[in-house]
Amino acid sequence: MARLIHLNGPPGIGKSTLARRYVADHPGVLNCDIDVLRTLIGGWEDDFAGAGALIRPSALAMISAYLAAGNDVVLPQMLFSPEELARFSGCATDVGAEYVERFVMDSEDSAIARFGRRGADAPADPWHGQVRTIVAANGGEAALRRCHAALTTLLLERPDAVVIPSIEGSVGETYDLLCASLG
Repeated sequence: MARLIHLNGPPGIGKSTLARRYVADHPGVLNCDIDVLRTLIGGWEDDFAGAGALIRPSALAMISAYLAAGNDVVLPQMLFSPEELARFSGCATDVGAEYVERFVMDSEDSAIARFGRRGADAPADPWHGQVRTIVAANGGEAALRRCHAALTTLLLERPDAVVIPSIEGSVGETYDLLCASLG
């Protein structure tokens, strides 16, 4: 059975890094990184959220088609809205695929510190600057704390979700934990 592997978690925790590594090690798996897809929309730099809203229906269609063909998809995307989660889980179950939730998490303080250092040791993804601007405009550290709290609350409501501890400085160990959790 095909699986939609949703990597959820706060900004800067390593979801995209883990997704890239997973698809590199699992030929045929699609990395449907919505942040990458939104950079394909003209003007995304000026309206990051708007580009996300425009690309999301296309991402859902792509995920559905890929799963329907019997292939796995990994989705590195922070989602804490129950409605958005239902859209993504529904696109999997509607085509007979399994929706698999993994929350990539660290402590609140560590996650915030990691967000501030994101991209310092490697080339930044093109959308990192926009995310920094959005976070700053919404209260900076307080916005990150709200995201972490919302994800922690959501996790309590999702009994089938599994937490993958994101170990700073050890992508390999975090990746091994992810793979072990997926079987």
